[in-house]
Amino acid sequence: MLKKPLKRQATIVLENKNLAETKRLEEDEKRQKNWKRWGPYLSERQWGTVREDYSFDGACWDSFSHDHARSRAYRWGEDGLLGITDRQCRLCFGLALWNEKDPILKERLFGLTGTEGNHGEDVKECYYYLDSTPTHSYMKALYKYPQNEYPYSWLVDENRRRSRQEPEFELCDTGVFNDSRYWDVCAEYAKNTPDDILIRITVTNRGPDTARLHVLPTLWFRNTWIWGCKHEGCTRKASIVKKTQDTVECRHETLGKFYFTVDVGPNNEIPELLFTENETNTEHLYGIDNYTTFTKDAFHRFIIHGEKDAVNPKKKGTKVAPHYLLVVPSGEERVLQCRLVAEGDVVTEPFAERNFGAVIQKRLKEANEFYHVAIPSGLTPEETEVSRQSYAGLLWSKQFYHYIIKDWLTGDPEMATPPTERFNGRNSEAEWRQLFNRDVISMPDKWEYPWYATWDLAFHMLPMSKIDPQFAKDQLILFLREWYMAPNGQMPAYEFALGDVNPPVHALACLMVYKMTGRKGARDDEFLARCFQKLLINFTWWVNRKDPSGKNIFGGGFLGLDNIGIFDRSKDLPIHALLLQADGTAWMAFYCVIMLNIALDLAMQDDTYEDMASKFFEHFTQISDAINQMSDGVGLWDEQDGFYYDHLSTGTCSLALRVRSMVGLVPLMACLVLDDEYMKTLPGFKKRLDWFMKNRKDLASQVSYMESHGESEYHHLLAIPTKDQLVRVLSYMLDEEEFLSPYGIRSLSKFHEKNPYKLELNGEVYSVHYVPGESDTYMFGGNSNWRGPIWVCMNYLLIEALQRYDYFFGDKLMIECPTRSGNRMRLRDVALELSRRVVSLFLPNENGRRPCHGDDERYANDPHWSDLVLFYEYFHPETGRGCGASHQTGWTALVCRLLEKLAKNR
Repeated sequence: MLKKPLKRQATIVLENKNLAETKRLEEDEKRQKNWKRWGPYLSERQWGTVREDYSFDGACWDSFSHDHARSRAYRWGEDGLLGITDRQCRLCFGLALWNEKDPILKERLFGLTGTEGNHGEDVKECYYYLDSTPTHSYMKALYKYPQNEYPYSWLVDENRRRSRQEPEFELCDTGVFNDSRYWDVCAEYAKNTPDDILIRITVTNRGPDTARLHVLPTLWFRNTWIWGCKHEGCTRKASIVKKTQDTVECRHETLGKFYFTVDVGPNNEIPELLFTENETNTEHLYGIDNYTTFTKDAFHRFIIHGEKDAVNPKKKGTKVAPHYLLVVPSGEERVLQCRLVAEGDVVTEPFAERNFGAVIQKRLKEANEFYHVAIPSGLTPEETEVSRQSYAGLLWSKQFYHYIIKDWLTGDPEMATPPTERFNGRNSEAEWRQLFNRDVISMPDKWEYPWYATWDLAFHMLPMSKIDPQFAKDQLILFLREWYMAPNGQMPAYEFALGDVNPPVHALACLMVYKMTGRKGARDDEFLARCFQKLLINFTWWVNRKDPSGKNIFGGGFLGLDNIGIFDRSKDLPIHALLLQADGTAWMAFYCVIMLNIALDLAMQDDTYEDMASKFFEHFTQISDAINQMSDGVGLWDEQDGFYYDHLSTGTCSLALRVRSMVGLVPLMACLVLDDEYMKTLPGFKKRLDWFMKNRKDLASQVSYMESHGESEYHHLLAIPTKDQLVRVLSYMLDEEEFLSPYGIRSLSKFHEKNPYKLELNGEVYSVHYVPGESDTYMFGGNSNWRGPIWVCMNYLLIEALQRYDYFFGDKLMIECPTRSGNRMRLRDVALELSRRVVSLFLPNENGRRPCHGDDERYANDPHWSDLVLFYEYFHPETGRGCGASHQTGWTALVCRLLEKLAKNR
């Protein structure tokens, strides 16, 4: 019976509703004011992506190179340097720089493609996200630009020369920043109104000598008019036309009319306004006559090659930039100001202090007030700064993402027909023909991963829910909508292979966001119910597709853990066999208990959900029984070692792949404590549970997921491991010679450093050994490694699981931490210890070094570098050095959640 209508709880942002930023969030949520219309939604790399690849062989890195990017109009998006755009990426703003020594104008970040780097794709720039509010009412980012020639060729050649056993050759390794011969270029954005954006660019000469720098704050329209596609919201060409010496008028069919005004330069003169079109230079790229004389690369040609006729003398086009030439003595700075404003918000004297500088200062003050409430007061100043920058990176990593599979495969009406080979290539499966993505999405990293990864996004929304609950909810629901989810229920994985399989953590994110964005009894039940209905479809897809034996032992492929296994788990096995995955099976048990939890919470309002709760309860027991080999002896628990392993099954025999890895720790995460409150409030569920315990003793008696304690309360613990199994696995996990590193839990046991696991099949030897840094295999492009490094996302899940176990066991379960130390503690204290170790990656140690920055002295001793923090994809477990994508603040932003846990326990 429906107890009361499901609520759609109005989102409450923080405790203090009088904060200016909180009011803006509420106005945006209620659609009273469109505060989020403009933001950092501009990608940092559109070239080299699958979306822009129209080749016959799917070689995206080669078909649209960095060298092409300055001359070729994009189809599906735009990219820029420290830029912004509107939520549909119609009008874009970014910086262009030239130090008078580079061979090209610096309009976008440079990096290596997967075939160029010795460890896969890798950005080769130094840039930092410093601040942002959730509505992007204030934003700040920093780019460090060398004064000497940028070593493009050297970086490519040296990284290509190096083996996979050698470290990557980074920009700092070239010596280009020696003697501080570089520019600090800081971009700040502040919104006076939702459509009045103030832009301040501060350029500082860090070098020892006076230096010259060309700065072009560039505004352009994304080219939506040449493709003949009706989905772009613009059938007529946009325009930018000079109106006065310092102002241009921008017209767009759906965006409306905007004005872009530039302030005087350091010499008190209005800079020259340069105009061109955002059109491909076909003559330069292909030897074909240009559609227009004025092409996308005009500013490059004008500034560097002195081609005066490259720009439009009639002062009109679809791309414009004022040209500032700065001559700056050592240690001094210059400030440039621009303003982008809608027709109805124009102010007189746009750069007067009261209309510009005072507004920026006010927005910065409001940002400080917002984070003073959002970030726990119990943190140290260093911890507070880490938390603030992690939020900044999370917010700056939003990106406009556009990908329509049908149009991408078949081509556009006014363009050449793509090769027919594409219909048998990447993302050509029938189930993805419905995919229609055109949204602002939280990205893992806007350079190395300028496309979403579904399980990454689920983790992103946990810290996001603290500062912008509505955005967190909207993102989670978005990926469950029919234009994302396949008709069969699968969620898209990521752009390189929509059909790959990520761990099913979306349900966890939905549940946690639901709980974190409202107090008990006043939560957004409607949000949770909407998620639950679609998650049911996805769960069914998993059951039907990823249980090859029909015995509740699941596969799933690589499951986001790239090269962790002995085989490439996204490909066919080298022999006729099934890979029975401990992590795949555990993830499904994890999915079950989360769905059970959601069903129980919804049943508190509507008891029709009790049936679904019973269904997931019983399904969990069956999976738990299967993985623990309780009923038919086919499970994945190894009693001899006391660990969970993948098995290779030929049908007649099963071989344990004795690799001690994160695969065997995932089963610990599948646990849930059922409080007595559920039993008292949900009689139907309790009745079914009691029946099950009485009549299914084959499961209930053999799987010790059921325990109770307390005199006044009756708790049930649902977990894969029994208490004894839990203790045995934890003895490995907390052993410093196995999984426990100074910085958290390793993804592969250090045991395999001296004892690599080897298996010979058909005359070929397969092996897994401990690799604490970057990958030494080509699996998944070689730019992601799960054979040793610290991954913050998995450490976070383990910490959360330990807290749940402690809630049930309390001081009745004490564990040695570290193993063999004689130091026994409750599991909640183990969770705190792990949190401290992970957080220490980002904090200065006794020598002033942040482990994440490795051996680079600048970050320890140079005041212009020491406060900057990079949130890498993963981390070296022995040194803490960051590895992989340097700006994967998405799930690495979970550090702010760990800092919050530490603050609450001080």
